[in-house]
Amino acid sequence: MSEQNRTIHTPDNQRGQMVTHEENAVPAAPAKRRTFLGYLALMGPAFVVGAWQFGPGNLTTAVQAGSRFDYTLVWVIAVSTVLMIFFTDMSVRLGIATPTSLITSIKEHLGKWIGILAGFGVFGITLMFSVGNAVGSGLGLSLIFGGSPVLWTVVCTAAVGFVLAFRNVYGIVEKALLVIVVLMGLAFIASTVVAQPDWYRSMEGMVPSLPPGSEILIVALVGTNFSINAAFYTSYGIKEHRRTRADYRDITLVDTIPGIVAPGIMTALVIMVAAAVLGKTGAEAGTINALASVFAPLAGPVGSMLFALGLSGAAFSSMIANATAGGTMLSDALGRGAKAGSPTARIVTGIILAFGLVITISFQSSPVGLIVIAQSLTVLIAPLLGVLLLTMSNKAAVMGNLRNRWWQNLFAAVGLVTILASSVRLITTLLG
Repeated sequence: MSEQNRTIHTPDNQRGQMVTHEENAVPAAPAKRRTFLGYLALMGPAFVVGAWQFGPGNLTTAVQAGSRFDYTLVWVIAVSTVLMIFFTDMSVRLGIATPTSLITSIKEHLGKWIGILAGFGVFGITLMFSVGNAVGSGLGLSLIFGGSPVLWTVVCTAAVGFVLAFRNVYGIVEKALLVIVVLMGLAFIASTVVAQPDWYRSMEGMVPSLPPGSEILIVALVGTNFSINAAFYTSYGIKEHRRTRADYRDITLVDTIPGIVAPGIMTALVIMVAAAVLGKTGAEAGTINALASVFAPLAGPVGSMLFALGLSGAAFSSMIANATAGGTMLSDALGRGAKAGSPTARIVTGIILAFGLVITISFQSSPVGLIVIAQSLTVLIAPLLGVLLLTMSNKAAVMGNLRNRWWQNLFAAVGLVTILASSVRLITTLLG
């Protein structure tokens, strides 16, 4: 059967749906007229991705970047954010154009085993992210309430498990993460005001440079800020809302761009704060606690509390989004449903949460080093997901008028080269 006239089989009782090339090739639908509330209703999928992306691992690598290399690595965040927007946009268009979920579409057009491999690849990444989320949640809550970080990791994991037990999992997760992202933004802006960074030197940091000894940290920054697996998941949020081609322009303006730029700005602020409070003395922040404690002489306990609130919000939001995404996409790969509320997705979600908790308890001696290593390893799987997004976005039979333009392919190629170079650098570094 030709690709232009193919029967698409879905896992959700939509079997036999006929998809034709002519159907996808219709002219672009005119944008809808919306009220202010109508625009607000479009916000969600990219903010879920941003919340997943901006987790404790992201914070930890940003703190280390600022404390060890001053403002010189701010450019990594700027470049990563731009590339992240292009890959998220490809996933948004795939979510609109494909009649089924992304992994199911990959199975149909590129082969069953490629789709399954992608699902297990994302599952592997979420396992690694779960470690950083578990460690970070314990650290953040212990800074606020005191007590053992491990104890708070257990409490936070149980709380996330409770949230994910609700029937309308995705809707609850999306609303909760939107609120948390706003609160995190306010916390880190307040921290920046307290720290009073050197804005001129921050702008100088936008010029790319490679300070000696910064290679593995740059790989970690790329792995956490240019998160292809998070971009990959955006299509699932688009499918949950049943967005159409007429929504695409407005989604780009009110969801995709602000949802990805927000965590990029927060990460850059953390680098600047770390450079401002530790760069003057030449000290390094081996732990997040060390950075938070520096705020005490500047603004008393309130300064430390602001940073701890931001860390806790990042940990909690990333833990929710990471577990939900990993469970959903592995369930989809196994043909057990592409919804976060499917039984298989819930079981896998529980496995991801449990993995992060067990590893955190087992390696209490060096949590920050564990986060950096875990986040760096994500770039080993990301190239496959990037190639799949680019390949599917260029299929005319799938995308119709939402197919990639030449300039979108150009930025996608730059992104793939970046992630491949990071992977090669990580492998050579780990092999010595």
